[in-house]
Amino acid sequence: MALRINSATDLADHPARGLALAWAQHLRRDRRRSEHTIRAYLATAHRLIDFLGRHRAASIDKAGLASIDTAELRSYLAARRGEGIANTSAARELSAVRGFLAHAVEGGDMPRLKGPRVKRGVPRPISPGDALALAEDAADSATLPWVAARDLAVLLLLYGAGLRVGEAMGLTGAVLPIGPAISVTGKRSKTRIVPVIQPVADAIAEYVRLCPWPQARELPLFRGARGGALSADIVRRAVRGARRRLGLPERTTPHALRHSFATHLLGRGADLRSLQELLGHASLSSTQIYTAVDAAHLLDVYRHAHPRSGQGEG
Repeated sequence: MALRINSATDLADHPARGLALAWAQHLRRDRRRSEHTIRAYLATAHRLIDFLGRHRAASIDKAGLASIDTAELRSYLAARRGEGIANTSAARELSAVRGFLAHAVEGGDMPRLKGPRVKRGVPRPISPGDALALAEDAADSATLPWVAARDLAVLLLLYGAGLRVGEAMGLTGAVLPIGPAISVTGKRSKTRIVPVIQPVADAIAEYVRLCPWPQARELPLFRGARGGALSADIVRRAVRGARRRLGLPERTTPHALRHSFATHLLGRGADLRSLQELLGHASLSSTQIYTAVDAAHLLDVYRHAHPRSGQGEG
């Protein structure tokens, strides 16, 4: 029977709870992480402390954290996996644990444990859950709140609207305020209208609210650290870091988010002509490649609606 470790506990018995709070303050003050990230990481620290306390039948303090070994970390992750969390969530959990221990023990020797890996041979499209985890992890790693909001908005836009990364980088302030659809300029300067689901619009609006650089119709929507146009290489670098931390395969790239958008819509019954228009393909043959994706995979992926859409077929 799997041991449950995320139930409410009396953390007052563990002095290490103060170290967890200090870490959360460090994330807020020095790393300027989002409140969402801070809450998630603090919850992970509390789960670890609770697990160690019950595993050892002892109160956990700084010395208790410093003495954690690989076997205990493996047991902790096994317990979390027993609660049903996916590989990507387990990888993020391990990353948070490492960050907490490194801060709490102040550079002490940490046990080495590789994160869970996605099995080789999975279909090229990534699952909705992995797409969201990728976007959120990339945002979590940003050092500034506005950069975190930007990276989240960009990656949700690639997956939620099927844009090429270059098309997203080419958007200007003319698309603001974001409505139910935007005009996108693709290859050969061809313009198309792309629907935008509300959560993607909300993410872009939050980025615009936090961005320190002024928005204007003729200026790039997504900005780099110095105010210029955001480079596609920066987006690719953020995705590389996130997929490494989450244990996702190397083919998980910004362009893979566009492939996933297309594959998932086709699996839900979208016709090829409509999909061709959404993707901006010049010929139908370019769109037909998505019909070769394994049908069983599509059925598995789309047992649930397109993430965060809340709009059925969209």
